[in-house]
Amino acid sequence: MIEVLRRLLRLLPSLITAFVLALAVWISAVSSSDPLVERTYPNPLPIEIIGQDPGLVITSPVPGSVTVVLSAPQSIWNQLTTETGSVRAFLDLSGLEAGSHTVPVKIQIAARPVRKIAQSPQTITITLERLASKEFPIRVVTRGSPAVGYTADTPTLSQTSVTVSGPESQVNRVAEVQAILDISQATETISRTVNLVAVDANDNPINGLSLLPDRVTVRQNISQRFGYRNVVVKVVVLGQVASGYRLTNISVFPPAVTVFSADPQVVSDLPGFIETEPLNINGLKDDLDISLSLNLPAGVSVVGDQTEVLVRVGVAAIESSLTLPNIPVEITGLQPGLSAEISPETITVIISGPVALLDRLRATDVRAVVDLSTLSEGTYQIEPEVEILIAELKTESLLPESVEVIITRTTRSSSGTITP
Repeated sequence: MIEVLRRLLRLLPSLITAFVLALAVWISAVSSSDPLVERTYPNPLPIEIIGQDPGLVITSPVPGSVTVVLSAPQSIWNQLTTETGSVRAFLDLSGLEAGSHTVPVKIQIAARPVRKIAQSPQTITITLERLASKEFPIRVVTRGSPAVGYTADTPTLSQTSVTVSGPESQVNRVAEVQAILDISQATETISRTVNLVAVDANDNPINGLSLLPDRVTVRQNISQRFGYRNVVVKVVVLGQVASGYRLTNISVFPPAVTVFSADPQVVSDLPGFIETEPLNINGLKDDLDISLSLNLPAGVSVVGDQTEVLVRVGVAAIESSLTLPNIPVEITGLQPGLSAEISPETITVIISGPVALLDRLRATDVRAVVDLSTLSEGTYQIEPEVEILIAELKTESLLPESVEVIITRTTRSSSGTITP
């Protein structure tokens, strides 16, 4: 037995040498069929955050991804690059309090065998802050001014307060929350949904905050000042265009003006329109652009010192056209309990079509109608709808293009009669 052990001991170096040679041959064979490859992991490797206290928020920048150099057999590389989540990078913030911390970037590799050779960055310095929340009133900030002759009342909000959340240092910088509304040149009430903006004491916006709600609806009433009034411009036309030509259009720019008087009653007594000086189109054969003065009553002026308007007259060869003056404006759809006044009560209608049909046309074949079915009390500028019994004829233009309609509520007197 001792002799056998002695022989084995003498053969041990040879056995070890044989084993090492066999292992080397095996490794060489495996390496030649599935060689080790060392390279940079090619897929984007975003950094995940785990273990973060829900009452803390990261306020420092965190790199978007990590670069990792790995060594693995070629067959494993195929698995690493095709399987989702085979390589992960994460920061573990478990147990960390508010403050600045240097945290190692951990790499997790699902496949084996893989060896990490290098990575960048190795660590990341992050700053954690307490998450704060505070309620602020909303202040409306108006930009610009209404049109001349109009005034803006105090705006109203769909909600008057907002909850601001975010890093404690950022929330503490908030001086107020603003809803910004542009009312430049406004002539009517504005209702608009706007974004809320948190600003500091210097009126600078503060980023990185959450606002609840982040939008509100602002209603800004715009009304006309006492002594001011909008009136349409009515072009006074004399004569007819040349024989064989037709009048296609008469338009005025601006179609309405704002007038003012130191005596508000004078403005109130206006009929709802201002006439121009007479425009003589007798014998006209071509289009015409002309400036006409406004015929303003004593004590009345146009806002902006505008005393003239531009009138454009369109003329074309026949077919033909016919100017029908003094067509009554009819009312339809007025709701019960309301009364309406129209100014002017008649308009001029320019109609075109075949001459033979125009010769047959009578004033009673033409109606000008304003539909008030959807309107309540107030003052409106409405373009009448023209109805012509002869279907082949069409309306070219109205003078004026719109009429003023004042709708008021009727009241019943003690005698039983209804009065406006």
